[in-house]
Amino acid sequence: MDRPWRLHPQVSVRPESFGALLYHFGTRRLSFLKEPGLLALVEALSAHESARAAAAAVGLSATDLGRYQGSLAALAASQMLVEGSQL
Repeated sequence: MDRPWRLHPQVSVRPESFGALLYHFGTRRLSFLKEPGLLALVEALSAHESARAAAAAVGLSATDLGRYQGSLAALAASQMLVEGSQL
């Protein structure tokens, strides 16, 4: 949570009423973000020095961040997120 993360360059985000769809053009994997808060966090990652800072910037509490930590780990494991920032 204290390292920089960003969407993989080959990932496209399509907002939906339930949250969003993430599609990785390289792996051809599809992921569903079922909460708008998680979508806001994912979209803010590249503009901040850590996931924790991105969460604070979009108004997520420490409790929210704890809930989303597993989701961020799963997105990283599936190569939807990569370590590093675009600052």
